[in-house]
Amino acid sequence: MLVALVGNQNCGKTTLFNALTGSSQRVGNFPGVTVSSKSGFIKGAKEKIEVVDLPGIYSLSPYSNEEVVTRDFILKNNPDLILNIIDATNIERNLYLTMQLMELGKPMLIAANMMDELRKAGNSIDQNKLEEGLGIEICSISASKGEGIGELVEHIKRIGSEHNVPKKLDFCPPDSPVHNAIHATMHLLSDHADRYHLPIRYLATRLIEGDAPLEKQAGLTDNEKDMIGHIVKEMEKDSGLDREAAIASMRYQFIDSLCATCVHRVNPMTKSQIRSNKIDRILTNKWLAFPIFVLIMGAVFALTFGVVNTYVSDYLGLGIDYLVEIIRKAMDGASVNPVVVSMVCDGAIGGIGSVVSFVPTIVALFFFLSLLEDSGYMARVAFIMDKPLRKLGLSGRSFVPMLIGFGCSVPAVMSSRTLTSDRDKRLTILLIPFMSCSAKLPVFALLTAAFFGVYSPLVMIALYVIGVAMAVLAAAASKAIVKGKPSPFMMELPAYRFPTLRNSLMLMWDKAKDFIKKAFTVIFVATMVIWFLQSFDYHLNFVTDNEQSLLSYIARFITPVFRPFGVTDWRVTSAILTGLSAKESIVSTLSLLIGEANLTSVMNGLQAFSLLIFVLLYMPCIATFAAERRELGSTWMAVGYMALQTLVAYVAATLVFQVGNLFDNPSWLDITIVCVVFAALIAAIIFLILKGGCRSKECEGCAYYSECSKKRKK
Repeated sequence: MLVALVGNQNCGKTTLFNALTGSSQRVGNFPGVTVSSKSGFIKGAKEKIEVVDLPGIYSLSPYSNEEVVTRDFILKNNPDLILNIIDATNIERNLYLTMQLMELGKPMLIAANMMDELRKAGNSIDQNKLEEGLGIEICSISASKGEGIGELVEHIKRIGSEHNVPKKLDFCPPDSPVHNAIHATMHLLSDHADRYHLPIRYLATRLIEGDAPLEKQAGLTDNEKDMIGHIVKEMEKDSGLDREAAIASMRYQFIDSLCATCVHRVNPMTKSQIRSNKIDRILTNKWLAFPIFVLIMGAVFALTFGVVNTYVSDYLGLGIDYLVEIIRKAMDGASVNPVVVSMVCDGAIGGIGSVVSFVPTIVALFFFLSLLEDSGYMARVAFIMDKPLRKLGLSGRSFVPMLIGFGCSVPAVMSSRTLTSDRDKRLTILLIPFMSCSAKLPVFALLTAAFFGVYSPLVMIALYVIGVAMAVLAAAASKAIVKGKPSPFMMELPAYRFPTLRNSLMLMWDKAKDFIKKAFTVIFVATMVIWFLQSFDYHLNFVTDNEQSLLSYIARFITPVFRPFGVTDWRVTSAILTGLSAKESIVSTLSLLIGEANLTSVMNGLQAFSLLIFVLLYMPCIATFAAERRELGSTWMAVGYMALQTLVAYVAATLVFQVGNLFDNPSWLDITIVCVVFAALIAAIIFLILKGGCRSKECEGCAYYSECSKKRKK
């Protein structure tokens, strides 16, 4: 049996999926967590029941990729049951999608989630009347608490095997303009629906709304298109509404009349919604929102880099070094071949260990970010960022993929598919690699600790600011090239909630697992390749002096290319090159070739900071390139993006190094001051860009339209 799990964004759909299947898919208090379908089997069921978690949508109109994925899955895979999960605290809005799903003519079951919150507010739903009005069975559940899941599974088994479709499909009054238009179109399209295996009611309604892809799929003749056009014009004339508004009005009239009889509200808002509104008066305040966001992120970075990285990661690194020495002595004592000793101690354990030592830092950062996300605050940040992003030619919706980019660029690029505009999608994909992903974090931590001492947290924050700032500048420049205006931004702000340890740990693991996985796969392979190249010469003789190695000859040839931003040692060049496979490989390469304790002998603070700027901005890893190529649909466009990012990195790093050379023998304090001033300068430039105000053509869809003094007058 195949069950399609469908519902609005942030209604608890993925939480229910996890409860049914025993999976641990990412669950966030953030709309749009699911960007592609995921499947699993109901745990404990004797028969095999597959549940597919489809992206959260508000309608089946194919205006976004999530809607296309969901609609295509239902029409092409013909599930045995559509399990429609609705948010009981906001039932009117959720039933709009329910009505569209009913038109598909598939067996359906409704799971009314968050019933516990509805009851806490003193409200109730007459389930029997609602079932009678819709003609669909309803199961009351609380997915987060596991209430009603057993009963829901029994309903799934029974209804899915009976194959009973919803009987009530006519939602409009008889002889109304919409009723007449739908039935006239259904009569016209009966042969097409049978021939192409499309639900007749759904096909008629969607063609009246103007669904061009479905019109093409149905294979209509020009005469039939003209007849439908005439039917639509008559409907618009009689109803006084355009085609889409007329259908939407019909649905909402039915929902309003149904809810008036079966939904009883004492309080219009739940306690969590009331609490959220009070908190939002401060956290989304026009003047306080951004400073509060900066303070919160500053606290996160201070705890991560000032405490966890300084103590936990450093001690773990010392422990790994101690372990390597014990193994080396044991192998030497057993008269193991020196080549094997070097391969195990210097290559495998030493290389991977240098990266693993930063796992506590990365886990801590993701844990703090997961707390913010699970609380609902990160959804507000997307709202806060809509105004500045709109001035750069993007909408607040683009902030979500960019935020994910702080974890890993691959899922960030994939999440760009939620953007409704190709223009926004391309610009967002261009900017994502400028975010400091978790793979760059070990490089930053290694070099800042070695060269900037107690000021390393400050330099770390400056790097993150510079990355965001360069993305902003790139967006401002791209705005002049990529014409068009940003798509309107609408986003549901979820209610604030206390983060649960389970959800926060799941979110943390979801973000950190890729880093750990790469440490023992991609980085292990890259480390062993580097070990081989630095341990043998071109005659394949084992060498103890890596100056005579194959790697030395290759890297020395390339090093002059990087000399303008201070790279003079071939071993640093080698690290940059290995970073193309995975940025974490830079750490393992530097540790393998130079040793963490010897970094200050091959470069000074200025060279280190210039290298950090280059690593921050240059082309992302191969996995990100593959994701960009897939989402953009063009290999050459993806190559162009990576070339542009590397060029920006090269120019920025060279500028920093050459300006820094104006100082005579700069100290670590000088470099710290310069990097902070550099970040402040970029921030000032961005402020000047943003202060210019909105262009009148960009007013539509702006979150601040109602309070803006410069808005276009209609």
